[in-house]
Amino acid sequence: MKKLFFLISCLISLTACAQDDAAYIKANYSKHEYQIPMRDGKKLFTSVYIPNDQSKKYPFMMDRTCYSVAPYGADYKLSIGPSPKFIHDGYIFVYQDVRGRWMSEGIYEEMTPELEIHKTNKDVDEGTDTYDTIDWLLKNIPNNNGKVGAWGISYPGFYTTTALLSRHPALVAASPQAPIADLWRDDGWHNGAFFLVANFGFYPGFTNRQDDKPTQHRGTPFNAGTRDGYDFFMKMGPMKNTNDKYYKDTIRLWNEMIDHPDYDQHWKDRNVLTHLHDIKTAVLVTGGWYDAEDLYGAINTYKTLVKKNPANAHIYFAMGPWVHGGWARGLGDHLGDVDFGGPQGPHYRDDIEYRFFSHYLKGTPMAIPNVSTFETGTNKWKSYDVWPPRNTEDRELYLLPGGKLSFKAPVAITDSYDEYVSDPANPVPFVADKSQTMDMQREYMTADQRFLADRKDVLNYQTDVLDKDVTIAGNIWANLKVATTGTDADFVVKVLDVYPDTASNNKFTGTGVKMAGYEQMVRSEPIRGKYRNSFEHPEPFVPGQVTPVNFELQDVLHTFKKGHKIMVQVQSTWFPLIDRNPQTFVNIMKANESDFKKATHRIYTSKEHPSFLKVRVVE
Repeated sequence: MKKLFFLISCLISLTACAQDDAAYIKANYSKHEYQIPMRDGKKLFTSVYIPNDQSKKYPFMMDRTCYSVAPYGADYKLSIGPSPKFIHDGYIFVYQDVRGRWMSEGIYEEMTPELEIHKTNKDVDEGTDTYDTIDWLLKNIPNNNGKVGAWGISYPGFYTTTALLSRHPALVAASPQAPIADLWRDDGWHNGAFFLVANFGFYPGFTNRQDDKPTQHRGTPFNAGTRDGYDFFMKMGPMKNTNDKYYKDTIRLWNEMIDHPDYDQHWKDRNVLTHLHDIKTAVLVTGGWYDAEDLYGAINTYKTLVKKNPANAHIYFAMGPWVHGGWARGLGDHLGDVDFGGPQGPHYRDDIEYRFFSHYLKGTPMAIPNVSTFETGTNKWKSYDVWPPRNTEDRELYLLPGGKLSFKAPVAITDSYDEYVSDPANPVPFVADKSQTMDMQREYMTADQRFLADRKDVLNYQTDVLDKDVTIAGNIWANLKVATTGTDADFVVKVLDVYPDTASNNKFTGTGVKMAGYEQMVRSEPIRGKYRNSFEHPEPFVPGQVTPVNFELQDVLHTFKKGHKIMVQVQSTWFPLIDRNPQTFVNIMKANESDFKKATHRIYTSKEHPSFLKVRVVE
């Protein structure tokens, strides 16, 4: 009850602030709508909010989106800019429907392939559209100071990244936030495993039109008629039934997913990371450690920018304890049962994001570190000059016989292993309440894993009680030695922080939950085993043959505190977060029910065939 009252009071406070902002915008800004011409003759619908006070010049803040710049016409947005401080400080705010979406002309392409060379006016992409938009704004909007900033979250984060590729000299600052960087590695697949609940319900509502005729009509969201995604997707059956039973081949963007399960040229063309060279713009890449959609995009956009632009000293990185977009709104003080020690969202908005743009667009002082990262476990912000930090040591964390986990390698000569039967007809759920699985349930990323204690198809390995803090910074690599009776298999590796039995509940602890003995998920990733050697060219397993399966679990900054334990879990289903693997070597998107088979999987824990996680431990 205390938790409920706390949340209600926060909601009331945020609603009051939003109402105040809306009134201020209406009183102090004038809204204008334009159809801005591109070099190929297509026009992009653009809303511009201009300060009424014309006694000084203002920089532009631009957000290009595929999610609509609504409201259209005389009505105003309730909020403009990245945060309220921007509204009161004075900027010209620009919102644009990207090519082929909503009120803009043209044909939409998902993750528009960027071109390295533009030979004619017909060679257009998001970079050229951004360039042409900036040029038009500079020439046609009065009282601008000649400087442009761009920001956006998720898909608009991708459009912010492509804004960098315009390489327009007036674009002096940009902040891609939770940007999609490579759709196959972000929202679509994780190491080849298809993220089912995140995509199935998204595309019907996302598909607002499939022609070149501007419209304000929204796509119709899919209504499953139930919150029980586990039961719904089990009854649906194989992935091909999404069209056979529901979509009837009417959603082009969904069919692109179905038709391209491998990392083929279709996806390679849409990987924006390959183009991030010769960038002179100041960049602030932002993400959340618990971003269930685009964690890969934020981390790898930053790493790629730093690697490919060594002469650019103005590349910044911020990662906090947030879900997808959580830094832009709300307090960011907890996720599920896990307390982050106070509001962390305002710190980012006021002390990092606002100062970044104000400095580069208005020349105000700025004192932010190159890397601002929140250390979970200790709930402290840490500053570094690079990410991952330099003061780390590569260590191997070994899976050992008897469910042990240790930084010491196995010594037994016997070729030991643990095995389990994975049954596609009885997949492991990704959250405790299977009746609430029709969407992502982002809290799964920190959720207590004790609900799996009785599952025979989940392996557990844990250290002894830690006698000192252990901090891991950077990406984690799983190095498994496996064998299977099938010809394909998924492997899910989860890294958990096991709380001591003396841990106390906090104000966010859910009803019936005890933090004593809590098994908090810190990082987790799957791999579809057929992609263990190549995302482009899948290979079957040879039944019974010991096979290495190595894959990345992505980055963390987490301290396992003294008195806690580190646990690693291994399983082969994670439903319906990811789709089911038939465990036979087939095209899973076109598989039949008869292709789904039980299989026995072994995880080796011996000196001859060691399984371990490679981690970076802060010294």
